[in-house]
Amino acid sequence: MLRRLIVIVTAATLFSSSLTLAESKKPKPPDKFPPSPLEITTLDPLLPRLPKDKQPLTLEEQQKLEPALDALNQEAAVKLQAGDQVAAFEIWNRELRLRRFLGSSLEVQALSRVGAIAWKQNNSQEVQYITQRLQAIQKQTQSQKKTAQIDLALWRSLGEAYQNVRSPQLALEAYDQVLLVVRQQKNTTALVEILKTIGELNLSWFDYRKAAPIYEELLGLTTSVGGVNEVTYLQQLAEIYEQTNQPQQSLNVLNKLAEIYVNENNLTEIPELKLAIASDYESLAKKDPNLLLEAFKNYQQAYTTAWQLQEYVRAGEALQKLIALYRSQGQTDEALQASQILVQIQAQAANFYGLMQAYDQIGQLYLERKEFPQAVTAFQKGLELAHQLKYQEAYFTGQIEKVSKANL
Repeated sequence: MLRRLIVIVTAATLFSSSLTLAESKKPKPPDKFPPSPLEITTLDPLLPRLPKDKQPLTLEEQQKLEPALDALNQEAAVKLQAGDQVAAFEIWNRELRLRRFLGSSLEVQALSRVGAIAWKQNNSQEVQYITQRLQAIQKQTQSQKKTAQIDLALWRSLGEAYQNVRSPQLALEAYDQVLLVVRQQKNTTALVEILKTIGELNLSWFDYRKAAPIYEELLGLTTSVGGVNEVTYLQQLAEIYEQTNQPQQSLNVLNKLAEIYVNENNLTEIPELKLAIASDYESLAKKDPNLLLEAFKNYQQAYTTAWQLQEYVRAGEALQKLIALYRSQGQTDEALQASQILVQIQAQAANFYGLMQAYDQIGQLYLERKEFPQAVTAFQKGLELAHQLKYQEAYFTGQIEKVSKANL
């Protein structure tokens, strides 16, 4: 009993001592963010000296360093190809640390290159390091622009680098600096190019609101650069206005496109264009019912043009829209006539599923008119196609039974 008591007391004493020791030597919390490998300042063997007082390397020293850095890039690429991503980025980080001694322009180009690789390899930490370094260069460049002319090439490179690491907002900030200067220079060609870059970047990130004024300005500039890209800008604006639900602005653009296509005798674009125009009129008609006539007219034009071009799928699409509009306005007779035409088009296109749906639509329209025998006939034709397709057989059988009972 005494031995057991001694063991218990000894264990308690040891436990108490370990707690005291643990309290006296609390571990330091780990760094939340490890230091960037791009900010290591130790002297690298490839450097002839560590530049002091911000004095850059001499031209001769830079010329000796550059091929060595190109070799590091090749070595890293070989490592990555062999599957050793960790070693590859260690080498690339060393290259990037040394690239800064060749000037901001060459450093940014290297950061852009490695950043694109890091993103492709899903190396988020490396992307973060590169983005931070790009921001540091940007901050330094901004502080210098008050005393020196803005380096447009550097700002463009910064924009491209930010795009490669998928930082669109930072890219746009860089491109805005370029835009500001080319506006001051009144260089129309350069203005168009940077606006296109900004517009495409906004569209690639689905920021249609910001893209709209860019493409509107580009469209306005087409007269001064020959109008070569007018159709492209109009098409982009049509997409933007559709995505942002601006039917009136969309109509203005689509009508300009239609005029251009007609003048160029490019009828193949007309059916799809007329469908979009009709849809816009239909949206606007919710506030102004008089515009429904324009919607009807454009759906009809879409159908007739598609039929002439033997684009039966597009013609069928236009007729479906037209039928839906007729039905929404209670114009059952017109909807029925259009549905009969739709049957011919779907048969011409060998679209058996569409043909089956057309017969179903005709059956429903006859039901609305309480013309039960004609409805049964339409549903029976639909059932024949359903048997062939092995689809919706029970539905058509049920419709026939329901109509037959109602006709008793």
